[in-house]
Amino acid sequence: MPPSLPLPSLEAAEHSARLVEFIRREIAASGDWISFARYMELALYAPGLGYYTAGSHKLGEAGDFITAPELSPLFGRTLARQVAEIMAYSAPHILELGAGSGKLAADMLAELELLGSLPDSYAILEVSADLRARQQALLRKHLPHLLDRVHWLGALPEKFSGAIVANEVLDALPVHLVHWRDSAITERGVVANDNGFIWQERAISDAALFEAAQKISVPDDYVSEICVAGRGLINSLAQRLELGAMLFIDYGFGARELYHPQRSSGTLMCHYRHHAHDDPFFMPGLQDITAHVNFTDIAECGIDAGLELMGYTNQAFFLINCGITELLQNSSPENLRDYLPLSAQLQKLTSPAEMGELFKVIALGKGVANSLCGFASGNLTRSL
Repeated sequence: MPPSLPLPSLEAAEHSARLVEFIRREIAASGDWISFARYMELALYAPGLGYYTAGSHKLGEAGDFITAPELSPLFGRTLARQVAEIMAYSAPHILELGAGSGKLAADMLAELELLGSLPDSYAILEVSADLRARQQALLRKHLPHLLDRVHWLGALPEKFSGAIVANEVLDALPVHLVHWRDSAITERGVVANDNGFIWQERAISDAALFEAAQKISVPDDYVSEICVAGRGLINSLAQRLELGAMLFIDYGFGARELYHPQRSSGTLMCHYRHHAHDDPFFMPGLQDITAHVNFTDIAECGIDAGLELMGYTNQAFFLINCGITELLQNSSPENLRDYLPLSAQLQKLTSPAEMGELFKVIALGKGVANSLCGFASGNLTRSL
């Protein structure tokens, strides 16, 4: 265990040990090797054991990381303005993918109520029973009069019109690790040993993955991620979206920057108790595992699936375009107790040194002829 990381409780360590044994059995049943994508899928989503499907506290100061909705209500309130515009162009429905603690849903619904733009329905697709319970409790506490508009889904709806929102969803999709070396391309997978798990590389057997890897030009001895699951998600959403637009907010780059020669070890990162490190085999089930999003791939997949690229910019431009500074101005500077924390939160959300530059927002739509306010300035589509 890295000395810089805090020790887990005995109960947490025992939980991780159960997941380790579960993954060991999977590896044994799969010829003593699984792709890293499969390992990541099990570590995060194994029923009742994975990081997102078990009951550990993940979000906020007591968890492992803080997302923008947890950081400030300004994020959800500002995003609500873009969502209201999308609904006005399509239908009064919202679908949120992976709603975390429910804070984003609560903040958006509260702001939409103030704007007179409440949706007829707010659907939440949530794979974690624990997070679903927390979302329900939070909304019941803060917006009990709006609960009848909210419902939870176990799978994507067959058809949908309106606004689809996904904040920090794409970065948690399983990724394949690929190694370009000596004019060969191999996939980095996982095998078990007496101490846990170790890396082992094999030839790529998946045709789609191999084709994607061949199209990427990188220097020799280069390791990075390819997210096949991201393409699957976009295709599924495109098939179901009849009218409206989807917004993805996440950290990542266009392909040229993601596969930059200096980024030769990839972007895989783990988050445990507000410590970031690069060992995905540390305490499986107790830490988040993420990778930066390839927004070029997301855009191309959307276009191939019949969607229109409606905008791509960084989080700072998006929030400012949607009026975050106006929301701050609604709080009087003379009321320092309220104003100063909100001002500091706005700085974290928009500063290039914080979340403003690394986080991006991409919009893909169908049947919406109008432009979206969040992309009025700061167009970054040239970087895709």
